[in-house]
Amino acid sequence: MSKEAYKLIESKILEYKKNNILVPTEEMIKSKEQIEGIKDAGIINTGILNELENIIHIGMTTQEIDDFVYKYTIDHNAIPAPLNYEGYPKSVCTSVNDVVCHGIPSSKVRLKDGDIINVDVTTIYNGYYADASRMYLVGNVSNKAKRLVKVTKECLDKAVNSIVPWETRLGDIGYIINNHATKNGYKVVREIGGHGVGLNMHEDPFVFHIGKPHTGMLLVPGMVITIEPMINEGTNRVFLDYDDEWTIYTADGKLSAQWEYTIAITEEGPIILTH
Repeated sequence: MSKEAYKLIESKILEYKKNNILVPTEEMIKSKEQIEGIKDAGIINTGILNELENIIHIGMTTQEIDDFVYKYTIDHNAIPAPLNYEGYPKSVCTSVNDVVCHGIPSSKVRLKDGDIINVDVTTIYNGYYADASRMYLVGNVSNKAKRLVKVTKECLDKAVNSIVPWETRLGDIGYIINNHATKNGYKVVREIGGHGVGLNMHEDPFVFHIGKPHTGMLLVPGMVITIEPMINEGTNRVFLDYDDEWTIYTADGKLSAQWEYTIAITEEGPIILTH
């Protein structure tokens, strides 16, 4: 952000820093103009996730999902951020059942009756990034899978709704997510978290989905982060598929669910830029 914009909140940030509270760096604070740019990218990003509600069906391949995401993105004069990111070969991540995240779309993976799938979309528009993921239920999904999906979204919504600028810290976010998941008999994946976003796909700070209240970085106006809890039915342990070096699975083969929003912190509270 501009030096002038940062100076409007710099003195307040320094007061917290004097009290040994971890505060964001200047690079983590976005200007109002930058947040508007991220919001514009978020409109396209949310549009993709909304359209997928209408087309995901039994028998569809995850490659067909990727094809749709690519076309929708390009048709809206935007860029699919995952494509070729650090060698990732597709435009979107599609994570089915026991895949925690980073599932690679494939013509060999065909959705079956009862599957749950997370589709993780990141869009670049006019140089700004927006990132969100959503769970989709395919056909006749079991009650236990529906419950996992529901509780995971509750974890995210409770965390977002708790944010009070100049009060909430990242440890509070992690505590709320972990507390709600644990109360419902689930486990939170620890190795992967949310992050800053907006000018790049991944920025600081790292957003843990476990934590202690009143610890971690202070959330202040101008920060733009993702919160994206990955909640497992069984163990929180995961493993990486070394064949493709991207796909992460639950260690016990049980289900995993994830929801993700991009959120801007404002003086009035959190604003969801894409969901």
